[in-house]
Amino acid sequence: MRAPALILALAAVVSPAMAETLIATRAIRSTTILTAADIALAPGTVPGALSDPAQAIGQEARINLYPGRPVMVPDLGPPALVERNQIVTVTYAAGGLAIRAEARALDRAGAGDRVRVMNLDSRSTVTGTVTAEGRVTVGPALHR
Repeated sequence: MRAPALILALAAVVSPAMAETLIATRAIRSTTILTAADIALAPGTVPGALSDPAQAIGQEARINLYPGRPVMVPDLGPPALVERNQIVTVTYAAGGLAIRAEARALDRAGAGDRVRVMNLDSRSTVTGTVTAEGRVTVGPALHR
């Protein structure tokens, strides 16, 4: 009788804790910034799902999230700094040359995201990267 009790006690100590998956606590529309009240941990593991609330809090939902469903890595991203149709400053920098122009954003994007913009003067479309200040940089500086 002592052996089974000892085995159960050892199994409880040796076995890893059950993993948890992050789920939405309510219906969350895309573009909503997540707070601690929007998410919870549920027992179990889902491949590709977040498991740490710190990874989600302050991030923006890229798609609609539904209650009880796992929050997947691609479902969230940095909050958008540039809105679609917003007029933004575009900077091209190479060597000592820096050119600035105004452009219209063709998509929503957050810091570090790539976004297409249309130059208001030439009507040409280019792709650049959104900076933390909400500006867009294009040119060879992107490839460093």
